[in-house]
Amino acid sequence: MQLDDEICCCYHVPKRKLVNFIKRRKPKVASQLSECHGAGTGCGWCIPYLEALHEAMHGREMEIDPENVLGEMTPEEYAQARQEYLKKGKTR
Repeated sequence: MQLDDEICCCYHVPKRKLVNFIKRRKPKVASQLSECHGAGTGCGWCIPYLEALHEAMHGREMEIDPENVLGEMTPEEYAQARQEYLKKGKTR
């Protein structure tokens, strides 16, 4: 997924906003990413991805490549997996 692809689909929060939020605010725990436009407070689908992004960037002087944090999943694959998650009634 690219920087401008949405991680939080409920609140339309792209990876770029989350990366910049982490760089600026340096949240101590992943749940603080909810302060970035409400990310992770809707259906809950993106919470594991928010946690992975936080873990990868937290305390590492931001030297990681945020493009590769969430793997090689395309935006379309991400959206499809989210739809399947919602169809199964899995919400936080």
